[in-house]
Amino acid sequence: MTQVNIQGVRKRCNENSKQGINMHLQKNKTAPAVKPSISRVELSALQQQIVNDFQHGFPLTPRPYADIADRLGVDESTVIENLRELQQKGVVTRVGAVFRPNTVGASTLATIAVPLARLESVAALISAYPEVNHNYEREHEFNLWFVVTAEDREHLQSVLTNIERQTGLKVLSLPMIEDYHIDLGFPINWDAANDQAAVRE
Repeated sequence: MTQVNIQGVRKRCNENSKQGINMHLQKNKTAPAVKPSISRVELSALQQQIVNDFQHGFPLTPRPYADIADRLGVDESTVIENLRELQQKGVVTRVGAVFRPNTVGASTLATIAVPLARLESVAALISAYPEVNHNYEREHEFNLWFVVTAEDREHLQSVLTNIERQTGLKVLSLPMIEDYHIDLGFPINWDAANDQAAVRE
């Protein structure tokens, strides 16, 4: 099953394939506990169109960026450069292959109850692990959530154990039992988003 993954949400694209293309929005690796708001980032009209139009239907072709460029009326290098800028701004974190959980390697959702005074430092420590992604804050006793992916269960457990040792906090591991495919792609009203940002400022 091929999946296009936007903000961690998977859409079925092809029942005969297990890999797909991934474009995550708003994962902030350097300061994961406080995510940037898209409305607070200045984007060009082309960048807004890239973010809006390719939450679904990312081309699964030998030259996907060229196909996107054709649809947008620009050249391939322009698309690549703008995706790079979107990554630098923290709007898109990566574009690449994604596999269904646990079909290659091992993964788990994990969470920690972190004292608020330590939240930023603990989040930064966890995000420094290359095996960690989707590190974010939630309003709950367990307030820091992240996904760990490793080559096998032993490596996965080693990462969780090391995080516990370094933070002095208990990690609750929540491995997936059954997967659900929920499409949370949505059109972004850029005018409204920009107006809200202006009001906050």
